[in-house]
Amino acid sequence: MRLSSRATRLTRALLLLVCAWATVSGPAHAANEVRLKDLGRFLGWRDNLLVGYGIVSGLAGSGDTPRNQATRQAMVNMMSQFDLNLTQDQIQSRNVAMVMITASLPPTANVGDRIDINVTSMGDARSLSGGTLIMTPLRGPDRKTYALAQGPITVGGYRFDANGNLRQKNHPTVGTVPQGAIVEVPVRAELVTQDGYLNFVLRNADATTAERIAQRINQTFGAGSARSLDGQTVQIRAPGEGSALNSYVARVETLGVVPDQDSRVVINERTGTVVAGGDTHISPITISHGDIRVTVTTEYSASQPEQIGIAGRGVRSLVIGNSDLSVDEPGQTVAATFPHGSVGELVQALSRSRVSTRDVIAILEAIKAAGALHADIIVQ
Repeated sequence: MRLSSRATRLTRALLLLVCAWATVSGPAHAANEVRLKDLGRFLGWRDNLLVGYGIVSGLAGSGDTPRNQATRQAMVNMMSQFDLNLTQDQIQSRNVAMVMITASLPPTANVGDRIDINVTSMGDARSLSGGTLIMTPLRGPDRKTYALAQGPITVGGYRFDANGNLRQKNHPTVGTVPQGAIVEVPVRAELVTQDGYLNFVLRNADATTAERIAQRINQTFGAGSARSLDGQTVQIRAPGEGSALNSYVARVETLGVVPDQDSRVVINERTGTVVAGGDTHISPITISHGDIRVTVTTEYSASQPEQIGIAGRGVRSLVIGNSDLSVDEPGQTVAATFPHGSVGELVQALSRSRVSTRDVIAILEAIKAAGALHADIIVQ
């Protein structure tokens, strides 16, 4: 009795734990349902690309050569900001390099936020290892400065050469500066249009999936809350003024729908790989796949003339090749009838019949040509 009561209490505790975990983890979805945030994004929610060019200093003789006039001009321009009037001929250092800086600004960013930057050499520098990026403005497509970049460069490689010996790993002319840029201008993503709607954009356009998303939103937030404009865009009515837009967007993103999938069979003839969806169907067919082997064997023999010493000049040996051609047709590898089913069932049946992967590819292509395979074949 004591063991039974203890087991009962333990079972109840486990059930309470599972219920509590389910409540914290969020709403549950069906087995085939996918969250909306995994199917697409809201129009206007995207990263913003930034770019700029600057100078990396502190290189150990691995920077741009003096014949790179762009680097020397950039050095002159930078020195002039510190009241140093130099000409290009007076700058002969190989410890600097001109670089290009790229970064991605998040959809929302505040002043003082830090972002990662990538640094790539623009001249003939051999390596950026050990260099430091001088403060560089990063601009957007509108030519406005949104961030300032500066800091030591991290290069995932090296290059050493001496007396004609070279040792190099990866690309030492490309590096990164983690958290190397500071945002100077705040950015806010504009999700709501002037008409008061949110536009949800699918990554893979599909009219059936878009209509299912609109129906799911209408079931949750009421009729008329959403409608599908086309196979890629679902228009959602935004909440009224005073409502929390972020909370509304979060609730929409966590909704689950079952996306519709196109029937496709992907074939890679180089590796012999066949990938097909489980719901890719075929019509009833009969397959008869034959196997013919052709073998060519060649034997070479030399014909030596008799009394070669008496025959005189111009006498030589003759090489004769005897070829043997054989054709082997052991019979049909497969001769079977398959009822209406899926491609997966067909491939399993062919595998049980010891059909090679490349023969399976040939059979699938033949079934598609016969009109029995209701899917698109993509050959890589």
